[in-house]
Amino acid sequence: MVGLQGAGKSTWVAGHLAGTHVVVSKDHWPRARRREARQRRVVAELLAAGRSVVVDNTNPAPDDRAPLVAAAREAGVPVRAVWVDTPADVSLARNDARTGRDRVPPVGIFATRARFVPPTLAEGFDRVDVVRGDDPGEP
Repeated sequence: MVGLQGAGKSTWVAGHLAGTHVVVSKDHWPRARRREARQRRVVAELLAAGRSVVVDNTNPAPDDRAPLVAAAREAGVPVRAVWVDTPADVSLARNDARTGRDRVPPVGIFATRARFVPPTLAEGFDRVDVVRGDDPGEP
């Protein structure tokens, strides 16, 4: 998954992949140290066990996505990016409606937007789908 916080990634995953894929997200371990390393280990273990995995994080730049692409390649499975393309103002409004730990400081959304690079096949994906965040249908 690729997109800003509040873009609708988790909603899209719940509606399209949660029944067939193990959902992995650094948000599942909010207090863990080295969440990135933990995520990489969990993804690798699941892929090695033959499970289908969806990584539900912002993954804003090629450097963030590269280890996930590499893990899929190492496991010999196809790798797909689903970019939930949502305008920043929509993401901010959705985020404002969140409460507690689910709410991201707005600076986090702006920082993610500043680093954001759309995913491409050149990164090693077999497929890149774009879903409009205000109309999250199946690509």
